Amino acid sequence: MFQYDKRLGVPVPILQHDWLLYTIEERQQITLEWETIRGTIPDRIRELEKQIHRKQSQLNEEENFDQSCRLNTEISELASVINDLWLWFRTTPDVYEERKMHT
Repeated sequence: MFQYDKRLGVPVPILQHDWLLYTIEERQQITLEWETIRGTIPDRIRELEKQIHRKQSQLNEEENFDQSCRLNTEISELASVINDLWLWFRTTPDVYEERKMHT
């Protein structure tokens, strides 16, 4: 029901069926596991924020234009991952299923 997302650094729900097709017990188990995973997301975000701060410090000292561009790109990607993690943090399995149905 969950698959590790290498980019995000956490497992994310991969529901095979509509949420309501799962039994109550299955939904409770999925929700329990998701709550455990969700609890790790703020720590993951803090790790990524530290990486951004290190790269910003490097960027402040960098004189090479190509290196500056590379650092900016890396900072942007890390910020994108943080944004996606916050979206997942606010997602519950039933909301995820609704979102999946609308895409």
